[in-house]
Amino acid sequence: MDYGLLLHLAAPMMSFGTHSAFTIRDTHSRPTRSALIGLCAAALGLPRDADLTDLRQLRFTIRADRPGQQQSDFHTAGGGYAAARTIPSADGGRKKPFVATVITHRHYLADAAFTVAVTGPADMIDEVAAALDQPRYPLYAGRRAFPLAGPILIARVPDPNQELIRLPLHRDAQPWETEVTVEYASDQPTTHTARTLLADEPVSFEPLNRTHQERPEYVTTRTHPANQCAGYGTDWISAVATYRSTLETL
Repeated sequence: MDYGLLLHLAAPMMSFGTHSAFTIRDTHSRPTRSALIGLCAAALGLPRDADLTDLRQLRFTIRADRPGQQQSDFHTAGGGYAAARTIPSADGGRKKPFVATVITHRHYLADAAFTVAVTGPADMIDEVAAALDQPRYPLYAGRRAFPLAGPILIARVPDPNQELIRLPLHRDAQPWETEVTVEYASDQPTTHTARTLLADEPVSFEPLNRTHQERPEYVTTRTHPANQCAGYGTDWISAVATYRSTLETL
């Protein structure tokens, strides 16, 4: 039995890039390992050049309560300024006003919610749980402009992957539905999963040496009874409170 945490990430907008850095900023369909480890590092107050060896021992299974909708924004930056105020260039000068505008396309998830089971060494789990309860730095959903809606830490539990199946879903069900299909993704293989490769294993968050490695991602679906859908807002919060009262917490 694994000892670990149940986390919940919900926000009006989220973004979890996997291979973009310049004009086109993509997003994955769910939180990446880089995003989740970065979230823990921020809560712990670690600097960007910190050694990530301990945090990389954590394992995540993600349940897509609401996968959200992928949308995109068209951004411009640096246009309309006098020459002395345009964007700096690599040679130490300034870009000329007529070429100073930087254009980017930024993709994000709208109205998404994810529940995450976290497992790992007991001392690391305890340290991360305490930090998420009282984070040192502000926590956000992939970008600083995307704050998270509500507390992240739901509970410390003996078997978070099993509890992930029981925890109320942060979504509605249609009146005619008796079951709903929910997608799960994990960095560890389980039965009946599809395997893909994702370049989101963080090696360093250092701004000038940000490095990631490829790792396998395992995706599957599971059906849940429609009455496990707890709705939104206070309805969902009340359902989680009721669920917590039944837990054998640690």
